Amino acid sequence: MATAEQYLKPEVINQIKRLDLRAQFIVKGFLHGLHASPFHGFSVEFSEHRKYTPGDDPKDIDWLVYAKTDKYYVKKFEAETNITGYLVMDLSRSMGYTYRQELTKLDYSISLAAALCYLMIHQQDPVGLLTFDQQIRNSLAPKARRSQLGNVLSLLANLQPQGETDIANSLTQVAAMLRHASLVMIFSDLLAEPEPVLEALYRLRHRGHDVILFHVLDEAEVRFPFDGMVELEDPENQQRLCLDAAAFRRDYLDEIEAFRTTYRRECSQARVDYVPLDTSMQFDRALTEYLVSRTARG
Repeated sequence: MATAEQYLKPEVINQIKRLDLRAQFIVKGFLHGLHASPFHGFSVEFSEHRKYTPGDDPKDIDWLVYAKTDKYYVKKFEAETNITGYLVMDLSRSMGYTYRQELTKLDYSISLAAALCYLMIHQQDPVGLLTFDQQIRNSLAPKARRSQLGNVLSLLANLQPQGETDIANSLTQVAAMLRHASLVMIFSDLLAEPEPVLEALYRLRHRGHDVILFHVLDEAEVRFPFDGMVELEDPENQQRLCLDAAAFRRDYLDEIEAFRTTYRRECSQARVDYVPLDTSMQFDRALTEYLVSRTARG
C-alpha cells in the first residue's frame, strides 16, 4: 500500500520547491485573477492612504487624518485575496492505469494536486479535498495550515482506485455540497460520455464557482504507441477487444483529438479552464505553463 512518504520523498519536495520559486511571481496574480470576478467586493482590507483626488468617493476620506493634518486623504482598500479551494479527485479504476510511465494517472494527479495545495497554502488560502468514483467518497475540510499538505496526501495515499465512475453524478454532488463560491480543481481522465459531465460543469459555474478541469490521460492513451495485434481492456468493466494496432491507430488518434476538442470548446464557452495533460509531461512544468497562460489571459 502506498504511504504519504512516497509522495513526500525529497525529490518531490524539491520539485515542489522549484515549482514555487519558478511560479511565485505569477501565483499571486493567478489567484488574484480568480478572486477578481465572482469574489470581488465580498470583503476588503485597509491597505494605505493616498491624497484625495477629484472623483474619489468622499465616504472614503479619513477624517481623523484630516483633523491632524488639515489635508484630505482617502483610505485605499484592496480586495481580500483569500479564496477557498477544493481538490476534487477521480478515484475510479481507470485512474490506476499506466502503460510505461512511472506514474499512474492517479499518481500524476496527486503530484499535481500536491503542488496546487502547496501553492494555495503558501498564499494562506484554505484548501480541502473531495474524492469520488460513482459518488463522493471522502471529504477533507478546507484549511490554510501548512500541515494540510500532509493531511491531503495522507488521505490520497491510502485510497486505491477501484470500480466504475460516475463523474457527472459526483460533480453534481460537489455542486450541492459547496455553500460558498469556491475554486474547484478537478482531476479526472474523463472516461465517460461528455454531455452529462459538461452539464455538471455548467451547474458548478452557474453556482458561481471558478472551475479548473485537469484532464489527465496516460501517455499511451494520447499517443497509442502499440504495434501488431493487441488486446485492449476497459479497466472499469473488464471488457476486452482484440485489434490490429496499425489499422486502428489513425481512427483512435482522431477520436481522442475530437474528445479533447469537445471539452476545450465547451469549457471555453462556459468559462471553465480546461487543462489537457498526459503522464509524460513533468507536472511542475505543466502547472507552471498553465499558470503563465492563465495570468497572460488575466
